[in-house]
Amino acid sequence: MSKFDVIVLGSGPGGYVTAIRASQLGLKTAIVEKENLGGVCLNWGCIPTKALLKSAQVFEYLKHAEDYGLSVDKVEHDFDAVVKRSRGVADGMSKGVQFLMKKNKIEVLNGFGRVLPGKKVVVKGEHGEPAEYSADHIIIATGARSRELPSLPQDGKKVIGYREAMTLKKQPKKMIVVGSGAIGIEFAYFYNSMGTEVTVVEYLPNIVPVEDEDVSKQLERTFKKSGIKIKTSAEVTKVDTSGEGVKATVKTAKGEEVLEADIVLSAVGIKTNIENIGLEEVGIATDRDKILVNDYYQTNIPGYYAIGDVTQGQALAHVASAEGILCVEKIAGMHVEPLDYGNIPGCTYCSPEIASVGLTEKQAKEKGLDIKVGKFPFSASGKAKASGTSDGFVKVIFDAKYGEWLGCHMIGAGVTDMIAEAVVARKLETTGHEVLKAVHPHPTMSEAVMEAVAAAYDEVIHL
Repeated sequence: MSKFDVIVLGSGPGGYVTAIRASQLGLKTAIVEKENLGGVCLNWGCIPTKALLKSAQVFEYLKHAEDYGLSVDKVEHDFDAVVKRSRGVADGMSKGVQFLMKKNKIEVLNGFGRVLPGKKVVVKGEHGEPAEYSADHIIIATGARSRELPSLPQDGKKVIGYREAMTLKKQPKKMIVVGSGAIGIEFAYFYNSMGTEVTVVEYLPNIVPVEDEDVSKQLERTFKKSGIKIKTSAEVTKVDTSGEGVKATVKTAKGEEVLEADIVLSAVGIKTNIENIGLEEVGIATDRDKILVNDYYQTNIPGYYAIGDVTQGQALAHVASAEGILCVEKIAGMHVEPLDYGNIPGCTYCSPEIASVGLTEKQAKEKGLDIKVGKFPFSASGKAKASGTSDGFVKVIFDAKYGEWLGCHMIGAGVTDMIAEAVVARKLETTGHEVLKAVHPHPTMSEAVMEAVAAAYDEVIHL
C-alpha cells in the first residue's frame, strides 16, 4: 500500500491547487479524480461557460457593428462551432492541469475515491480492482453538482442542468431558465444572444438575489430590453414532458400560468458530492449537506480535512483554492490566519457583467450602520462611452464614522476585472479618503471606482 503525506480527493480548483501547494511545501502528494482533471470548473463550469459567453459577446458586437461605424454583411452563428470552441478551451485547460501535476511530481490516482478509517483511501478505477493508499492527511474536495427539485426532475433531455446546457446538440427556439443566480443568468444571456427566446423564473423578488438591489434592478432592465422575459416571485410547480416540448406550470402572485418551451434549464443551486465517499464509516460529521470543519478545514476526525463546495463557505472556485492553500499551509506548520469570508468577491459573467464584495446597502442598514453611499454611472465615463458600453454603474458603501469600505457593487463591461481593487483595499483597511486620493488612470473604466467614492463624500467631479 502506497503511503503519502497528503491525499486529495477531487481535482477541481480546490483540489488541484491544494495538491500543488502541498507539493511545493515538500509534502509527498497524490490526487484522486474519477473523471477529468480540473473538475467541474475547468471542464463543465467556469472556463467553458466563459468561452460560450465570449462567443455570444462577439456575435453581439458584430450585430451592432454599425454603432462603431463599421459594416458587416450577413452576421450568422454556427451553434455547433460555438459549443466545439468551448469544449476545446476546456480540454486545453484540463491538459494544463495534467502538466502541472507532472511538474509538481503529484501522483494522479484515476478512479472513484472513498475515505476509510485509519487515514486510508480506497480508489476504484474504471476496470481494475480497488487499490488502497494511506496518508497522514486526507483532504476531501469532491465539489458539487446541479441540485434537483422534486417539482423539476432532470431527464437530461428536456429538463436539463448546467452540464447539458453547455453541449446541446441543437439550439432550442424557446428556453425556460429556473433560477437567476450566476449559472442561470449566464445561460439566459448566452442563449438569448444566440437567438433563443428565453424566460427566467426566479422564486425571490429580485433576479441575482444575492446582489445589491440596485444591481438587480439594472440587470432586469437590461435583460428585458434585450428580449428576455423575467418572472420574479415565481415558482415552477410542475413540468409536463410528455409532448414534443415542455410545459411548465408557473405559480405567481397573480395565479398559475403554463409556459411552453423546448428546454427547461434547472439552475436552482447545487448539491454537494458527499454521498458514498466513506464519511459515515470514518465518522466525519456533516450538517445539512455540508461537512463540518474548523477555521483550518479540519473535520472532527484527526487527519481528515474538507475544503470547497462540500464545506459551509461560499461555493466559488476562488474560495475553494484559497481554502486549500490555507489548509495545507497549516498542515505544513506555517503561520496562517483564517479566511475572511466577508471579503470574498462574487462575479457573474453575463453582459453587462456583475461584480461585488462586502455588504449591500440593505445589509449595512440592517446592521444599524451609519453609512455613506456613492454611485457613478458608466454613462458618465469617457472610456465606457467610447467603447459603446455605457450600461451600468459602480456603487460604494462606506462607514460614515470610520471611513471603512463596507461594500462595492458593480454592473457593467469588464467589472469582473475591476472588483479586485475593492477586495485588496478592504483587506488593507483602506479608507474612502485614501481611495479618493489614489490617482486612477484616464480614460479607464476603473476611474468609475474613484468617482463613486468621490460621490459618497460629495466631491464627485463628473456628475
